[in-house]
Amino acid sequence: MSTPPALESLSGDRATLTSRALDALRAAIVDGRLEAGERYSVAQLAERFGVSRTPVREALLVLERQGVVRFERNRGVRVLETTAHDLEEVFALRLLLEVPATRRACALLTREDLAALEREVRAMERLAAEGDEAAFMAHDKRFHEVILRGSGNRRLTTIVSQLRDLVRFRGASTVGRSRDLQAILAEHVVILDALRARDSPGAARAMRAHLLETGRLLLAQESAPAAGLPWADLLEG
Repeated sequence: MSTPPALESLSGDRATLTSRALDALRAAIVDGRLEAGERYSVAQLAERFGVSRTPVREALLVLERQGVVRFERNRGVRVLETTAHDLEEVFALRLLLEVPATRRACALLTREDLAALEREVRAMERLAAEGDEAAFMAHDKRFHEVILRGSGNRRLTTIVSQLRDLVRFRGASTVGRSRDLQAILAEHVVILDALRARDSPGAARAMRAHLLETGRLLLAQESAPAAGLPWADLLEG
């Protein structure tokens, strides 16, 4: 296993240090260097990542608010496991937030926004052909961010990013199962086509279908029932 990136060279104010410590901790949780269920001390993590305790503690407090870790009195911090129920909640929230945001963004997106979405789709097309899932998903995330920002509510971008992180922390992916990168790309193309046509109901339906399919496939990995999901009725309307 590769050595985790050190933060010894970090410079700048405390907010910058905290932000970079947060990125490093997230990456370590996603790739398994910090294991779900394990407990770590702030001092241990500070030494491991080569940075002082204060930005590490502040970064961990952010992760605690997001439900990723839990501080245990006088015992350190534990990386929490993401359950199938957590995934249900994530996609219930994403449906509630992103579908109406897409409907609203349809009327508000500028030409520059649409051009940005087209660039993301072109990048996804190239990466799907190359089979580069990690880079593909980075553009997938940016595609959604452009729409969320375009809806006029910038806080949504942060909220949805945190929800997506919970799925990433679990290491969950629908690729290589019932759906490949080309299928995911096709779902984004349908969304983009509706946005370009200023078809608000069509764009909302396409986003809803995309999120619901992703959620169903991820829950299928957890042997969760395919029918009767608590958020399935959000497909309507």
